[in-house]
Amino acid sequence: MDKITERIERQAGIPGLAALLAERLSPTDLQSLLLAVNRLRSARIRPADVLTGYAADRFVRPSPVSPVVMLRWDQIAFAHLPPGFEPIALAPVCPLGTSAAVAAIDPNWAVATIRNTEVVSDSTNVLALEAALRRRALLRANPKSAQPVHLAASHRLLRGQHYDSPLAFAHFGAFALCSAGRDRGTLRFELSTLDLHIRFYLETLHAFLGPGVPLYLSVTDLAPAPRLARLEDELLVPIRAAFDNVVCGFDPDRQHGRTYYANLCFHIHAGHPTHGKLELVDGGDVDWTQAYLSNAKERLVISGIGSERLCSAFGDTPPTGPT
Repeated sequence: MDKITERIERQAGIPGLAALLAERLSPTDLQSLLLAVNRLRSARIRPADVLTGYAADRFVRPSPVSPVVMLRWDQIAFAHLPPGFEPIALAPVCPLGTSAAVAAIDPNWAVATIRNTEVVSDSTNVLALEAALRRRALLRANPKSAQPVHLAASHRLLRGQHYDSPLAFAHFGAFALCSAGRDRGTLRFELSTLDLHIRFYLETLHAFLGPGVPLYLSVTDLAPAPRLARLEDELLVPIRAAFDNVVCGFDPDRQHGRTYYANLCFHIHAGHPTHGKLELVDGGDVDWTQAYLSNAKERLVISGIGSERLCSAFGDTPPTGPT
C-alpha cells in the first residue's frame, strides 16, 4: 500500500497527502470530505456501470450457499445454546479500528466506510465490545463482580483479503460465542468456559451433521511449559466421555493464532469425503477486555464457526436435530 500511496501522491502533486488527511483533519471533517467526493463520483455513474460492477465485484455477489440450509443451521445452533447465553443481533458496521485495535489484525482485512466505521469482519471483535460494556456496568456496581457475560451471534462478515479456496468467500456467515468474566485463578475461568464453548459446538455439529460424521478436537497450550496433564484430566477426559465419534488430542505444533490467543486455543475439524479433515471451529482466550477496561483481572473466551463453510461442505446432510 505504501507504493500505491506514493504513486497517488506523486500524480496528485501533493506529497504527504495520506498523512495530511489522516492526521490533520478531524474524523468528522474527513468524513464530510469523502462524502462530497463520493457524491461527485456517484453523479457520473450510469445504470450500466452499476450492473457491470455488480457482475464483477466479489464483495457484492450473492452467496452460493442456500439460505434455507443456513437457516436450518442457525435454528439448530440457537436451540443448543448453553444456559446463560444471550443471542444478540449485531449491526452491519462497527467502530473504525475494531478489528485492529486489540486483535493485532491488519486493518486492510476490514472494509472501512467513509463514516468512521468498518463493516464487521469478525463478529467476536464486536461481541467483545458488547461484553466489555456489560462487564463495565457490573464493575461499576461491584468492583469485584465475577458475574459472567455470555453472548452469541449469527452474523454475515465481510473481509477484504482474497482467499484461494473454493470454500472461502468474500462475505460469509459465522456463528460466534463470547464469554467475559473475572479471573478465578489458575485458569479456572478459561478452562470452564472453553469446556462450555467446545461442548456447544460438538453437540450442535452432531445435531446438524448426524452421528456418522467424525469430529476432531485439538487443543493447544500456548504456555512455555504446557500443562498437558491438567488439560487432559480437566478438559479432554470429560469431553471424550460425553461424546461418541469425537477424537480429542493436543496440537503442540499449531502456529496460527499464537500471537492472537493468550493461553489456550482449540480447533474442531469434521471429516469430509472430499476435503479430508475440514477446519470448522476456532476459539480460545484473549486479553481484549483487559485492554478495553484497563483491568488485568478481566478474562475473555471467544470462538466461532464458519457457517458458510459448514453449509457449503455439508449442505446435503439430512437434518437430524431440532428445528
